[in-house]
Amino acid sequence: MLRNITYLAAETAHSEGSGDLFSSLGINLEMLIFQAIAFIVLVLLLGKFVFPVLMKAVDDRQAKIEEAGKAAEQAEKKADEAQAKIEATLKKARTEAADIVSTAKDEATQMIEKAESQAKARSERIVAEAQEDIKKDVLAARKALEKDTVQLVKKAASLAVAGVADEKLDTALIKKSVEGARR
Repeated sequence: MLRNITYLAAETAHSEGSGDLFSSLGINLEMLIFQAIAFIVLVLLLGKFVFPVLMKAVDDRQAKIEEAGKAAEQAEKKADEAQAKIEATLKKARTEAADIVSTAKDEATQMIEKAESQAKARSERIVAEAQEDIKKDVLAARKALEKDTVQLVKKAASLAVAGVADEKLDTALIKKSVEGARR
């Protein structure tokens, strides 16, 4: 321990003899200045050439994300509008079916027993046909809605993940998502 203290004192005396503060700290002043200038040049070059390119890429990516969000909102609005149209069509068809049944019942009460049984058979047939028409209309509307939704979701997804997946994978993922949404 005494030897270390003696060595430290000798080094301190030697440093004080030279009178150079940087040398006593083990810093080469010329190298420090050179490194500071190199650092400043590096910062200027990065600021002039690299950072603008990076910021532009970040801004472009943000714009694409916002565009995809808007497309998703539009797809949701269209899906809501299509659902409202389907509900309106169903309500109209039910009203028409109810009107037909009511008319058939009124006519049936005014006829004799034979005419009454014929009217009942006729009204039941009309209701069945109306229900079949409603089922067909609902099925056609759902298929159209599903097709439109798949296309819109596909378009939104392709914007969001451009180049990540191929066409078959996109279609399979979208159909799987639509099936999951039905449950």
